[in-house]
Amino acid sequence: MPEKAHPTMKLKTIEIDGVTYAAVQDGKPVFTDDTGKEVAFDAPGTIGTITRLNGEAKSHREGKEAAERALKAFEGIADPAAALKALETVGSLDQKKLIDAGEVEKVKAEIAKGYEEKLAAAAKRGDDLEASLYGEKIGGSFARSKFIADKVAIPPEFLQAKFGANFKIEDGKVVAYGTDGNKLYSRAKPGELPDFDEALSLLIDADPNRDHVLKGDIKTGGGAGQGQLGQGGKRTLTRTEFAKLSPNEQMKTAQEAIIVDG
Repeated sequence: MPEKAHPTMKLKTIEIDGVTYAAVQDGKPVFTDDTGKEVAFDAPGTIGTITRLNGEAKSHREGKEAAERALKAFEGIADPAAALKALETVGSLDQKKLIDAGEVEKVKAEIAKGYEEKLAAAAKRGDDLEASLYGEKIGGSFARSKFIADKVAIPPEFLQAKFGANFKIEDGKVVAYGTDGNKLYSRAKPGELPDFDEALSLLIDADPNRDHVLKGDIKTGGGAGQGQLGQGGKRTLTRTEFAKLSPNEQMKTAQEAIIVDG
């Protein structure tokens, strides 16, 4: 997949008494991107980030090379843990029983069975822990989001159903990915990962149905109800009306109607 082109950033200027100056916000020059959004550029912070990332890249490369050198000693062993366990078991066997080929095969089967059972139990524990961590980190982020409470017209659980798959947990942190499969980065802090609210706003901005997700100035008027039409011929419902629907009706309505304040 070709790499996504970076947006063009242009310095914002103002003219005073015939002299052109750079626009400044909180002591930082202001730039505008292709969509017209303004971003205050933190030059010292960006330089610090670049320096830090270069250092991390060097550390990762050196660590990778050291790991590759250490693994050379284990070439040909697909599962080191299983190999160590097998050696321990073989060492404890009664040597007389090894003469009987049938007994040897029985011992092998018992070892394999015990190993598979432990592996399955460990995998289930890992899956349970991963699901619990995902629910707390990502589900909790949707539930506690100030951006959702202030800017979004649909309940957090439906927003999570739509965008939840764009968030992953890496090194214990919530990381957002765009629809192109690439990580999202902050617009205000180039080179840094955005916090949850900024990442969610970037995902919504890129969604073709964003006008139906964000709160707007749509007014239902006196006596307006579920039959009223909004933008694009879609009917509109207030959040109060939406809350009265069953879960199945809410799921369907969230995709077919516009939810507004009221």
